[in-house]
Amino acid sequence: MLDGSGRTVWSGRISSNSKSNHARKGDAVATEIKSHSPFAIDENQVREETHGLLPDPEPREVKYTIISVDDHLVEPPDMFEGRLPAKFQDLAPKIIELENGAEAWEFDGVRHLQIGLNAVVGRPREDWSMTPTRFDEIRKGCWQIDARIRDMDINGVWASANFPSQVAGFGGTVFARAKDPELGFAVMQAWNDWLYEEWYSPYPERIIPMGITWLMDPEKGAEEIRRNAARGFTAVTIPEQPHRLGLPSVFSGYWDPILKACEETDQVLALHVGSSGLMAAPEDGPTLELAATSFPIISAITAGEWIWAGVPIRFPKLKIALSEGGIGWVPMMVDRLEYMFQQSGYDRSVWNHPEMTPAEALLTSFYFCTINDPTTLPLRHQIGVDKIMVEADYPHADSSWPDTQSYIERMLKDIDNVEEVRMITHLNAAKVFRHPLPPVTVP
Repeated sequence: MLDGSGRTVWSGRISSNSKSNHARKGDAVATEIKSHSPFAIDENQVREETHGLLPDPEPREVKYTIISVDDHLVEPPDMFEGRLPAKFQDLAPKIIELENGAEAWEFDGVRHLQIGLNAVVGRPREDWSMTPTRFDEIRKGCWQIDARIRDMDINGVWASANFPSQVAGFGGTVFARAKDPELGFAVMQAWNDWLYEEWYSPYPERIIPMGITWLMDPEKGAEEIRRNAARGFTAVTIPEQPHRLGLPSVFSGYWDPILKACEETDQVLALHVGSSGLMAAPEDGPTLELAATSFPIISAITAGEWIWAGVPIRFPKLKIALSEGGIGWVPMMVDRLEYMFQQSGYDRSVWNHPEMTPAEALLTSFYFCTINDPTTLPLRHQIGVDKIMVEADYPHADSSWPDTQSYIERMLKDIDNVEEVRMITHLNAAKVFRHPLPPVTVP
């Protein structure tokens, strides 16, 4: 819908319905932002006994300078204290203790559980579960910056980009669902302020400053991106497939102000797999296992949507990073795009670039993130060595912490070209995110 100044805004509320929306920019819309959690977790379930944290591992030998472009922070209990306007401070997200002893965030009448699998590094395997957990059961590196830097040093990771967790949603979706948009906007800005002041500023060479933005009004979202750019942010994350949340799709033009702001400020647009929900699974199937298996498929679908929406044509300098989707699907999609564009006779009016093909757009505008793709790396030249970056995924169950160095050594063992190893492990990420490198890099 249009506000009083003629800007396109989105009038949204939480919904569980599955209807998609195809509104175009400027259309009046009044649907709801859908919840995207695929896991039904009873907050009152009996918590299993936990076994404490494992001793700190010994620091790993650093054979590679590593920039991890996909890690996560767990928002600390005091994140929002004193950061909101006085009229909203009592409504800020806060930690509460449940009857079963677990801790949860509470915001806008909704509880967001601290799921155990969200922060498993340093915990015994028998404690890796979907059971709601407490802050004193997870490593402080999940939510305290000095401890995070120590864990990065243990792991041999030079720098890290961190996505939000449950109370924000991977793409900032939780705050956009607030019943009072003014409150949601204030909390979103408070999240960014905390990240800048408490997470990034103490160690600006070690943390890549990545923010969230306002999803309900793309002009205000663009203003937030520019506000963050002025203080050094180099990336922002939004939901990868927004239509799945009841928001306008990437085909609508609604997101163009945000994309333009990213392009003009040279901020990476980071699209995290699952930020708009996971693949649908049968009710009697293993939801978690099926969801994790489908990560590359979700990234492939996401890339297809952003390509056919013409984003690389309208915003040729925009850098889009696909996080946690791997690289195995990329050569397959290149082949498919080339064949269907040249052979299959689809409507060429959908793609109106006179020189660049859709496959070339994939290999030009997008950057890819690998945690473990050993069988695909021999095809790295078909993808573009300059498009591949690595991740540690701290502190999730997929994380290679504290052995990211050895994981990467095994994955890259057959690459004899040292410059290609340097590109994949740190040079590409440093260039894409405009992040400093240490005085000495290896190899």
